[in-house]
Amino acid sequence: MQPVGNPHFHGIPWRGNGCRLFDQRPQIEFRCAAKEPYEMNILLIYPKFPDTFWSFSYALRFIGKKLAFPPLGLITVAALLPEQFQMRLVDLNVEALGDDDLAWADMAFISAMAVQRESAVQVIDRCKVKGLKIVAGGPLFTSQPNDFGQVDHLVLDEAEATLPAFLTDLKNGCPKQLYRAEDYPEIRSSPIPLWSLIDIRSYASLNIQYSRGCPFNCEFCNITALFGHKPRTKTPQQVTAELDAIYREGWRGSIFFVDDNFIGNKRSLKQHLLPALIKWRQDKKGCAFFTESSINLADDPELMDMMAEAGFDAVFIGIETPEPDSLAECCKTQNTNRDLLCDVKKIHRSGLQVMGGFIVGFDSDPPSIFQRQIDFIQQSGIVTAMVGMLQAIPGTRLFERLAGEQRVYEDFSGDNVDGRTNIIPAMGLEKLTDGYRAIMQHIYSPRNYYQRVRHILKELKEPSVTSSADWQRVFAFWRACLRLGVLGKERFQYWRLLAWTLTRRPRLLSLAVTLAIYGYHYRRICELHIL
Repeated sequence: MQPVGNPHFHGIPWRGNGCRLFDQRPQIEFRCAAKEPYEMNILLIYPKFPDTFWSFSYALRFIGKKLAFPPLGLITVAALLPEQFQMRLVDLNVEALGDDDLAWADMAFISAMAVQRESAVQVIDRCKVKGLKIVAGGPLFTSQPNDFGQVDHLVLDEAEATLPAFLTDLKNGCPKQLYRAEDYPEIRSSPIPLWSLIDIRSYASLNIQYSRGCPFNCEFCNITALFGHKPRTKTPQQVTAELDAIYREGWRGSIFFVDDNFIGNKRSLKQHLLPALIKWRQDKKGCAFFTESSINLADDPELMDMMAEAGFDAVFIGIETPEPDSLAECCKTQNTNRDLLCDVKKIHRSGLQVMGGFIVGFDSDPPSIFQRQIDFIQQSGIVTAMVGMLQAIPGTRLFERLAGEQRVYEDFSGDNVDGRTNIIPAMGLEKLTDGYRAIMQHIYSPRNYYQRVRHILKELKEPSVTSSADWQRVFAFWRACLRLGVLGKERFQYWRLLAWTLTRRPRLLSLAVTLAIYGYHYRRICELHIL
């Protein structure tokens, strides 16, 4: 699956996103001229996301939330900092960054993904005007460190590997401008994020991480460059301890396992983590899980059943393309020599809703690829179909190949669903753009979108766990009835879907309304930014 500009799927900044069973913060003494000994004020800043498919901005308004996910990387970095530091976190997607915040701080920590670049640059400029030292990390800065000469200290790669060296140098008064990791760190000592730094009520879902790395080697993907081929996992005790911390905060909603490939180590998953999750949730209410996986999940009925029993109800999978030659071109070997439609149906019937990633613009794509993508998406019943034009991400083999062919012509935007590409496609840019728009216009028209919703509701096994109902969900239902059922151009499809669901699959009514709201968001993004 192609990394995208969203915390929903891939790119958790400063990948220190774990749990701790005891306090493991560095015991380092710091001195700041304006403060008492051993004190320092740290301002953690999360830049703003633009409107994208992954922002879910129009859908979030129905439930009164401000962002899909909290900045998991930053609150984990906070947990890695010494206890004597005073910390304040400002998520620009939730609240404004005030001059009083900048005046309070001795140092600013910024983490961002590529899609947050514009906002990150604005934050850096504000900090520099105030004379505030800046520490930056995360995928944006790791992939393009030479673009950020204004940053005082680039602490790149995984925080567990590079942050301790920076803290030691800071203590000794000689911090360097650049810190890189020599190897991939063990994540079994990664700490529980400091959830106390944020208001969890601002977010639609919380997040957690079990593993890093992916055993596959897709040409367009930078995950293996960032985190390696060998999946590194946390212990079940770490994961359940982090879940306990989330549960103690009062959270009863959905939780996203942000692993780039949750099933990268099937053996560990089946023998250790999933049994622990099944046991954990025996006396818990709510807290349904979702994650990301490769398509070979469909080959293991036992694994799918265990995931459903553990509380998983959805999984994002990089389908990419139904064209075998294009799959071979990008080394997507796990998707070749299989019936992808059949695999999607198997996963649906296990109780896991498939959310799919699709790409057009491969050199091997034939002229028929746009209609073939439409046909596959409609026949599969994949409602959340994220279709993007191929982009070359710095650090990937695709980028190196196309740069060598002088076919990379602009910066990577970080959003593969924005109707743009940074490469010169073999089929020609105009043809690719027109074909892409045709796909998006078709699959997100009300008629075709609601057809897929009914399709998946027919196939999907009812999940064993659902998120707890609350007043926000009740209000969301009535807002949907007004916005979609009265004011929306999809009003006929909306009421038809509700009637069908109530008579055929009444226990899936909440999911039907949720998917209808998602459809409204996707159409708004298409209308404003793509079509």
